[in-house]
Amino acid sequence: MLKSRTGARPSRRRTMLAALSLAGACSLVVASAATAPAAGAAAPPGGHCANRARLHVPGAEHQQVACLQELTTAGTVASGHTDPADFAGLTPKDLPAPTGVPGIQIDGYFPDTSSTNTNHGWNHDAQFVIRLPDHWNGGLVVAGTPANREQYANDRAIADWVLSRGYAYAATDKGNTGLGFYRDGRRPGDAIAEWNERVTQLTRAARTVVAQRYHRPPARTLATGLSNGGYLVRWQLENHPELYDGGVDWEGALWRTDGPNLLTFLPPAMRHYPAFAAGGPGAEDARKAMHEAGYPAGSEFLWPYHHKVYWDLTQRIYREEIDPGFDGATEAGTPYCAPGTPACDADYDYASRPASVHRAVDRIALTGRIGKPLITLHGTLDVLLPMAEDSDVYDRMVRRAGRGELMRYYRIEDGTHVDSLVDTFPDKLRPIVPCHRSAFEAMEKWLDGTARPPADHTVRRPAGADATTLLTGCPLN
Repeated sequence: MLKSRTGARPSRRRTMLAALSLAGACSLVVASAATAPAAGAAAPPGGHCANRARLHVPGAEHQQVACLQELTTAGTVASGHTDPADFAGLTPKDLPAPTGVPGIQIDGYFPDTSSTNTNHGWNHDAQFVIRLPDHWNGGLVVAGTPANREQYANDRAIADWVLSRGYAYAATDKGNTGLGFYRDGRRPGDAIAEWNERVTQLTRAARTVVAQRYHRPPARTLATGLSNGGYLVRWQLENHPELYDGGVDWEGALWRTDGPNLLTFLPPAMRHYPAFAAGGPGAEDARKAMHEAGYPAGSEFLWPYHHKVYWDLTQRIYREEIDPGFDGATEAGTPYCAPGTPACDADYDYASRPASVHRAVDRIALTGRIGKPLITLHGTLDVLLPMAEDSDVYDRMVRRAGRGELMRYYRIEDGTHVDSLVDTFPDKLRPIVPCHRSAFEAMEKWLDGTARPPADHTVRRPAGADATTLLTGCPLN
């Protein structure tokens, strides 16, 4: 149970922050044929919503159980069993929701001392949602949220599709939310460390609830998520492989004690992009510096948006979580400060920071020592978590740890971190969401022993494919 750091640091100035950060984004296209339960799905004993009064989430401080005719967003938006604000901007605007998934939804929260999550008017963190479809395929999918969003953030991107395939589904808000998430905890790194604890806690609880509902435990438990949620998949498979059969990681954030990590590649973008945007004699040198920092050639059209929305804010709030002493009493730095300004995040040098800062990262760092199969996806035009500084590195970490046979890594040509940007740049970007769907199916076959996933490679953008075609599928072969 984590307590707020703000009580220990009352002198901090509260900085107004006005954008979402690290908002992994995706969409899942659901064809009409995929809306029926998966083959072999079985109804629970007693029929629709039977014995719901007997369901109890272990360790929950509060829970509400509802019998719903529709567990997907096709019904939960209208019934009030999701919050569209949680998933706003994470999927293409025309993404359809499957229908025909009746079942039970449990909302609630575990004991916690922070109160950033306002869903249901509870003002209580460690909130969760568990969905139990009537027609169950025997599996459970567990997800943590991208960015600093709340428990319904994956509803359009992940939950709708896996529910339509017959999976039970569980998601957590990770124990703290919002742009001031770093205020939670007693010491640097506590807020992020809690994310991992909350996913573990929910997985154990959800497995028990599944057994209560269907009178048998899940035959398969899969972890999946994007951005921060992808980091959680990696961490769980490294630290609690006994809870899962496998995982699908969608461009997860990399925390590595010696770097690279967010705090090593975001400051160069903050430092060099303004010179590039200004043009003039220094523009070409600034472009080269951006490329050297990991931002891929050809991604320049995405830089203005990320400068405005992501780079500056993401650096400041995650640096505040890991290294609050950098800016003294100021909370989360000075937005868009000029290099050379005292305590400016554009000048932040992680390598030179005190050992205590590196110890804070070490508490949440990844090692590559996964214990169950993992499929990782990353877009070649990701300019929030550049592939060369993130998943390329994690792939090498897994192989150095001797776990290479447990991992497949697919680079998605023209994919970017925020899938909804495909609506803005349909001729330059492709959505990763169909690739996530393909990777999920590949994981199923891998675990079934019916087919091994293809070897690591770059999934090329089909020549001449338009935006509609790219949304309909993503063969990994």
